[in-house]
Amino acid sequence: MNRIELKAVNKRYGKRPVLDGLNLTVGQGEIYGLIGKNGAGKTTLFKTILGLTEIQGGQVSIDGETTQAGLRKARRKVGFFIGGNFFDYLSAEENLRFYCGVKGIRDTAEIERVLALVGLSGVKSKFGAFSLGMRQRLGIANALLGKPEILLLDEPVNGLDPEGIAEMRVLFRKLAAEEGSTILLSSHILGELEHTADRFGILENGALVREIARSELRSEADDCVSLRVSDLERAKRVLQAAGIQICGREENGQSLEDYYFSLTGGRKDA
Repeated sequence: MNRIELKAVNKRYGKRPVLDGLNLTVGQGEIYGLIGKNGAGKTTLFKTILGLTEIQGGQVSIDGETTQAGLRKARRKVGFFIGGNFFDYLSAEENLRFYCGVKGIRDTAEIERVLALVGLSGVKSKFGAFSLGMRQRLGIANALLGKPEILLLDEPVNGLDPEGIAEMRVLFRKLAAEEGSTILLSSHILGELEHTADRFGILENGALVREIARSELRSEADDCVSLRVSDLERAKRVLQAAGIQICGREENGQSLEDYYFSLTGGRKDA
């Protein structure tokens, strides 16, 4: 079952197209990774799903609901993180208490539950003194309030240290595997996204130019064997003597980053 579906969605700011005939589906329990440059339309896509911006064409569906009334009801199942919007003079717990009121969540145990999930239990300092990584963690905690069935996370690991990034990867995969959460997230850290998401969509100029499953990444590359040897020149001679033609040499197989740049024409060292 598709939890999220966009069909031929168009969005313009003035005369500039931001989403251009976009088609996207995210299935039940799937972690879908969205990739694209700044300005590719990722944040606008999230806002479109949430109903925070109007579209000029196409259709948005959540759990099969397409009408305004149906979408309003379906969006109650969605938790989201699109930047932080917290009060500097309040602690993490106090900020989440405010958002519990906004979301109609009466179970105050929810606050400690989500703070524990993101590693902020016991933090008493005010939000204004938080590091970027702590701010990101609180944003994720806010998205998790109320145990939403669908999560939209825009750059959730930006600013986290390597340990924090790994912790969030484990958390997201646990939510999908054990609770059936459906997660749509974006990230510029392609190496990490490769180990987090089940499927990837590459967004360029507001259009989805390619989708690929994690299991398909290797099959997209030409057949090759990568070897580390003590004497490269001798290895070449041995292979040539056996009648095996050496077509080239690569240090690594195809990664998500390799695949992305091969499609977009970018360079990793640019």
